[in-house]
Amino acid sequence: MVLHQSFLKNLHPDWQALLSVEFSKPYFQNLLTFIDAVYVSGSIYPPKEKVFSAFNLCLPNQTKVVIIGQDPYHQAGQANGLSFSVAKNIRIPPSLKNIFKELEQDVDGFRSPNHGNLESWAKEGVLLLNTVLTVEDSKPGSHREMGWLKFTDAVIQTLSEQKQHLVFMLWGNYAISKETLIDASKHLILKAAHPSPLARGAFFGSKHFSKANAYLRNNGQQEVNWLLT
Repeated sequence: MVLHQSFLKNLHPDWQALLSVEFSKPYFQNLLTFIDAVYVSGSIYPPKEKVFSAFNLCLPNQTKVVIIGQDPYHQAGQANGLSFSVAKNIRIPPSLKNIFKELEQDVDGFRSPNHGNLESWAKEGVLLLNTVLTVEDSKPGSHREMGWLKFTDAVIQTLSEQKQHLVFMLWGNYAISKETLIDASKHLILKAAHPSPLARGAFFGSKHFSKANAYLRNNGQQEVNWLLT
C-alpha cells in the first residue's frame, strides 16, 4: 500500500473506511500501479487530484441518489470527476443538455443553466458515479479493462447493502446492467434510455428527478435541490 498512499490520500477517509476491503485486493493494487504509471507518461483525464471528486463531494452518510455514467469525457479540460458533469467554462455536452431539458419539464422552477458543472448536486447527496474513473486522451473506454469496473461495482453493491432508501438512476443499457448489484427491496431503481441524442428509447418524460424526490420525502429524507445557478 505504501507505493500508492499519495494517490489514495485523494479519497476521503469515510470512503476509505467503507471500501477498505477492496483496497487490499490484488486487482486494486494492480490498478493503482497502472494509474501511477500512466499519469506520469500520458495525457489522462480527469486531473489526478479529481479522480475521486464524486466521492469527496458526496460522502457515504450523505448519499441519497446514485447516477451512473460510463467513463470520463476524453478531451482536454472536460472531465471533472463527476459523471455527466463538466467545468463551468466548458461547452455543455449533448447528453447533459438533454438532462437539463428533462429537468425543465419535470422540476418546478428549473431553468437550464449556462454551464454543466454538477458539483452542487454532489453536495446535495447525489453520487455522480462513472463506472470507469480515468481515460486516456481521445480514447474513450481506454481504461475499462484496468480494474475500475470491479471497484465501482463494489461501490454500488456496498452502498446497496449498507444503506437504506437510496435512489439509483440507470440510464441506458450499460447502466441498467448494474441493476443486479442493487437490492430492489431496499432501494428505488429508476430506468430509462440514455440521455444521449444518439440513444434509442425514451429518456424524455421519465420524470426521474421528481420521482426521486417523492421517494426520498416518503422515506423521511430531505429532497434534492436539482436547481443549478
